[in-house]
Amino acid sequence: MSAIKTASTTRPPEKSSQPDWLQRLNEALFDAPEPGTPPTGTSYLKDLDYSVVQQCMHCGLCLPTCPTYDATHMEKNSPRGRIALMRAIADEKITATEAFAEEMYFCLGCLACMTACPAGVNYAELFEMARAESERTKTLDSPKRRFIRGVTLQWLFMDLERLRLLGRLIWLYQKSGMRYLVQRSGILNLFPKRMAEMEAMTPPIQNHFSAQLIQPVTEPKRGSSKSEKPYKVAVLTGCAQDLIFSDVNRDTVEVLSQNGCEVHTPAEQSCCGSLHAHNGEWELAKVLARRQIDQFPPEDYDAIITNAAGCGSHLKHYASLLKDDSEYADRAHLWDQKIQDIHEWLAKIGPVAPKESNQPEQTVTYHEACHLCHGQSISSQPRQILKSIPNLELRELPESNWCCGSAGIYNLVQPEMANQLLDRKIGKIESTSAPIVATGNPGCLLQIINGAKSKNLKIRVVHPVSLLAEAYRRNS
Repeated sequence: MSAIKTASTTRPPEKSSQPDWLQRLNEALFDAPEPGTPPTGTSYLKDLDYSVVQQCMHCGLCLPTCPTYDATHMEKNSPRGRIALMRAIADEKITATEAFAEEMYFCLGCLACMTACPAGVNYAELFEMARAESERTKTLDSPKRRFIRGVTLQWLFMDLERLRLLGRLIWLYQKSGMRYLVQRSGILNLFPKRMAEMEAMTPPIQNHFSAQLIQPVTEPKRGSSKSEKPYKVAVLTGCAQDLIFSDVNRDTVEVLSQNGCEVHTPAEQSCCGSLHAHNGEWELAKVLARRQIDQFPPEDYDAIITNAAGCGSHLKHYASLLKDDSEYADRAHLWDQKIQDIHEWLAKIGPVAPKESNQPEQTVTYHEACHLCHGQSISSQPRQILKSIPNLELRELPESNWCCGSAGIYNLVQPEMANQLLDRKIGKIESTSAPIVATGNPGCLLQIINGAKSKNLKIRVVHPVSLLAEAYRRNS
């Protein structure tokens, strides 16, 4: 630890000759203020439209829907309690403290409270502003935390070529047999237990990324369009989705083509910024939003398609993110109108039903990703897609819209609570006896896959669009 402290207080060499990414990383790691230094910049909560802060009526209808309150029954762990803390900061009655920041990061951000709220409180915006305020005041700052955030949020996810390089290294570790040797050798027992747990959670990296599976432009299937001319859409391939579920991206493009769409899928894409916005890096989220708008001009497409619920919830709020940007504000409003979840878009245009020939009998249950049902109010559309597949029985999942504990990186930073929620979710899945679980978010897919593995539960976990793509292929 002493070595870390020495490194954190030592100035790096002259930075003028360094690449931009290295300079930003050095600034994140070495140029942070000492503990106790007054925060700089404007307060995110004090500068927020006060009507948003005071909208909560403290009625308590959100309490039964909040997973953390359900687990602890402590007011501070509820949406109502957290909003009271945010309002106290906006009213300058208190300042952001370490306890405040820890509470904001204990929140899953599942947004179930927004579905339950009769007053329409925009908890998503409050939640992100509260985390941004926590980062601005640096109440949780430490050399270790600064290093992790600098490497991940400020470096790795700002350029997906770096993320793909990491993905290739993990792929090599998994495919070369090295992972097998590490797990069987017992070497992980020499490290903290948490390291072994995280190694076990490392997702399998696909053999091919999206650009290797998908052409830049995919033409619509002949005779598939219900409109006079093909729809022109773009598909966002994402970050983790590209590394771990590139097959889902391929399936998404195939399904869109089957439904009369000319699909544009650029090979080189950027992170959408949801990871940054959800973790208090508001300014970096703005940078990434501008990149997305520049790469996918919203005026050029009938729709811009996302198949990841967590990303989609963030992508639909670029107008709020860039409202003070005179150059991008108008385009961001148009962007918000064009962003569509894949289930939402298919339901809107009317999906082509697969033919009954060659379709096996399947029993499927459906887990609703939080940022799909609560963040985007998309609940019936995925079920509509699943029910369009012949010989598929959709068996309802009890508590289908209760969080599985994934919640972005929540299962990494809050493993105890995440595991409680995962155990609860796996128990509900077992109660259905369905051998297939469908869900529309990569984080949920991974979480449930890992949960089923830990319980030796033999189920298939799959994106709904992949089941539809498979049905189309059986017809060809």
